[in-house]
Amino acid sequence: MEAIMIFGVTVGAIFMPILSIIFCVNLVTILKKIKNDENTRTNTFWLTTSFILIVWSIALIGLASIN
Repeated sequence: MEAIMIFGVTVGAIFMPILSIIFCVNLVTILKKIKNDENTRTNTFWLTTSFILIVWSIALIGLASIN
């Protein structure tokens, strides 16, 4: 279990900036597409996926600091 947490924290720390950039770019793209009444399905998927991974990484880092 400890190895999984160490792996999760390491991956979270390395990929957090990349996930944050993906999140911000997709958010801006979705807002522009909503303004122009375009399809936002793909961007919504990537926005949701990156948000879930960011929250999961933060939760693992918090959980690892408790143990």
